[in-house]
Amino acid sequence: MRRLVYYVAVSLDGCIAAADGDYSAFLAEGDHMRSVLGDFTDALPGPALEALGLVADRSRFDTVVMGWNTYAVGLPAGLTDPYPHLRTVVFSRGRTARDVPAPVTLSTDDPVSVVRALKAEPAGSDIWLCGGGQLAGALHDEIDALVLKVNPITVGDGIGLFGGRAATGSYALTQSTAFDSGVVISHYDRVR
Repeated sequence: MRRLVYYVAVSLDGCIAAADGDYSAFLAEGDHMRSVLGDFTDALPGPALEALGLVADRSRFDTVVMGWNTYAVGLPAGLTDPYPHLRTVVFSRGRTARDVPAPVTLSTDDPVSVVRALKAEPAGSDIWLCGGGQLAGALHDEIDALVLKVNPITVGDGIGLFGGRAATGSYALTQSTAFDSGVVISHYDRVR
């Protein structure tokens, strides 16, 4: 069965962005980027892949799910299909299919039902939960693994990893790498 993997940058105080959605404080340079570029190529936006001359082979992720606010980050730059190499599902309660161009799919359906259907597909690689916090909170019980890029910063009153939801569960640490940049990338599998 396919897994839902929440792969996200997070601050030391558990935020994935500032309260206004700004995520520019997260480190985009440093020795940790070798892992990001090599191990998570599938999670790079199309323009980054093109600029770096990299190819996403879809071996880690073939589908990405995200909330509207996460999707909308690229719209001011004209980025309407941020991950053209992945099947993209954007969840929104207030938007319609006219708000996103094909092949991006906008869903107003229950995220849990949609993700369960994706996970039940007979073939494919993992499903990447890109963000945001509210969607992660709604999907918490469906998350099979966490990959946290913990940055050596604090944000304060920001957007929480699970959008402020009191998400409970147990995870087993399977891998953790500390980098000279101060970033620690940790992999956790859910204990069911």
